[in-house]
Amino acid sequence: MNLKLKIWRQKNAATKGKIVNYDINEVSSDMSFLEMLDVLNADLTEKGDEPVSFDHDCREGICGSCSLQINGRPHGPDGGTTTCQLHMRKFKDGDSIVIEPFRAKAFPIVKDLIIDRSAFDRVQHAGAFVSVNTSGNTQDANATPINKGDADNAFDAASCIGCGACVAACKNASAMLFVSAKVSQYALLPQGQVEREKRVTDMISQMDEEGFGACTNTGACEVECPKGISITNIARMNREFIKSNLKS
Repeated sequence: MNLKLKIWRQKNAATKGKIVNYDINEVSSDMSFLEMLDVLNADLTEKGDEPVSFDHDCREGICGSCSLQINGRPHGPDGGTTTCQLHMRKFKDGDSIVIEPFRAKAFPIVKDLIIDRSAFDRVQHAGAFVSVNTSGNTQDANATPINKGDADNAFDAASCIGCGACVAACKNASAMLFVSAKVSQYALLPQGQVEREKRVTDMISQMDEEGFGACTNTGACEVECPKGISITNIARMNREFIKSNLKS
């Protein structure tokens, strides 16, 4: 198929960016979206033009690096899918595709389609850990009884890959879904109880410091999340936060 690409190009964070048009031909419907960009970059390189910079790593829908805004949607038109797992069969011959980086104050553009998501790392460093000593002769985790519902919810929350789609989808650029997933996966398990109260206050404080917006419960984050993280985690985090403040 033949496609018209409208791609955001920006040399660095200090310069102004703009949309640049590219035509790409003979794209296979079996290609992934990133493979299509690889072909475009190969053509640009042959012509002596600078290739488009974009982020990627595993290309297996696990790492969350491939965050792109495609026709106005994080990760594109296919629900529950990361950009690297999006295939060109989702598009039609002659389509015009707008490709941009995720837009958020807390995610400054590095170059072209690459953004700096280190704000997520700093939020996690603020509290997404356990201090239980797991070295040496510790009790086998399987010997600790955990309610199946809690275990299932913890695993569902832990499936968050930190891609930032929730932030990009939110009109307020809120990170509540991401932070609540990290809070939930620990709050629901015995290993996470030691820091339970401090964790939620520290992570929310860091989230606010990074400049993420407030949550207004539109649900767009859950809709666009490639891993289907539920907004029930946000409600759980709010309860954890209130309990923590009442005890302090």
